Amino acid sequence: MPLKGIKVLELAGLAPGPFCGMILAEFGASVIKVDKISGSYGSVDSLGQGKRSLALNLKTHEGVNIFKRLSNQSDVVIDPYRPGVMENIKLGPKELMKTNKKLIYARLTGFGQTGPYANMAGHDINYLALSGLLSLFGRYGQKPTPPVNLAADFGGGGLMCAFGIILALFECSKSNIGQVIDASMVDGSAYLGSWLFRSQQVPGLWGNPRGKNILDSGTHFYETYETKDKQYMCVGALEPQFYEIFLEKLGLSLDEMPQYDKFEENREKLEKIFKQKSQAEWCALFDGTDACVTPVLNLKDVAFHAHNKERHTFSTISRDSVIPNPAPRLSRTPGTSNGYEKNPEPGEHTIEILTELNFKSEEIAGLIVNEIVHQGMKRSML
Repeated sequence: MPLKGIKVLELAGLAPGPFCGMILAEFGASVIKVDKISGSYGSVDSLGQGKRSLALNLKTHEGVNIFKRLSNQSDVVIDPYRPGVMENIKLGPKELMKTNKKLIYARLTGFGQTGPYANMAGHDINYLALSGLLSLFGRYGQKPTPPVNLAADFGGGGLMCAFGIILALFECSKSNIGQVIDASMVDGSAYLGSWLFRSQQVPGLWGNPRGKNILDSGTHFYETYETKDKQYMCVGALEPQFYEIFLEKLGLSLDEMPQYDKFEENREKLEKIFKQKSQAEWCALFDGTDACVTPVLNLKDVAFHAHNKERHTFSTISRDSVIPNPAPRLSRTPGTSNGYEKNPEPGEHTIEILTELNFKSEEIAGLIVNEIVHQGMKRSML
């Protein structure tokens, strides 16, 4: 795998940090998740598969020294804390890079390392709002609607941070010098939305209120429709040639349903039409055509759709547990999903990792007794 041999220290957090570490792990990196002694993140981190967990008390001198020893053997540190937190315990980038000049220190935060908001708490919805993108999402006449926590946490956050790490590792392969990555979810979300910013002056694309533009549910030909069996189909017939095929399949003419006129009237017509057949019946009609019509799949059924099944887009542990496989696909060194593995319990690999750092068994026992580290119990597979 492309990142085989790369060693990563991921300080435990929620959503963006674990996702960043997951990407690196599934493309071959060895990732150690540094959990708190309390294990406060263990029960809610759903992205720990394929990683090892060390539960470490960083509020102690001994815990800090253990982290430094790990850092000296690592290529990457993922820090999800607010600015100054790691500096306060003498584990900031300046301290760690004194003894490991090739270290990539990735700081993944909501508002970034500088600015008036840098030390404020926030979540995906706040970062997306400050990026300007949230103002674009929502139906006409309704308030902005956040697309769950997908865009800022995972797109502008974890994914953008992983991209920065790869860039820094590549540069380090030439210079032999590490660097600090300031990955702000506000910055990352804004950059992720570059096309939305740069296309604002494209005639006919934007310019109307939220929910009244071509791509934000303002038209009948870029919309979702309920089917007879309470499922949904989505229509994305943007280009005229595709729209003509769409109408042809419905037995309609351009005169009966013009593309750039009577949006609401046409939407109402299509709502009635789509309710006349089941999702499967509509798929039978549109599959294999250029009408740009596809089913809206739920998380339980998505892996069993013919297209996804043939491409092995997902791994299925059970009908209720579906996990996306790594993307993009590399022809020689593809990633491998760790989805079949269990999330490690906080500290599950503590003794194993300390042994690799050449701690003796009696030293490890003392660290456990003094609550410098914690050895978690491996979860049963039953």
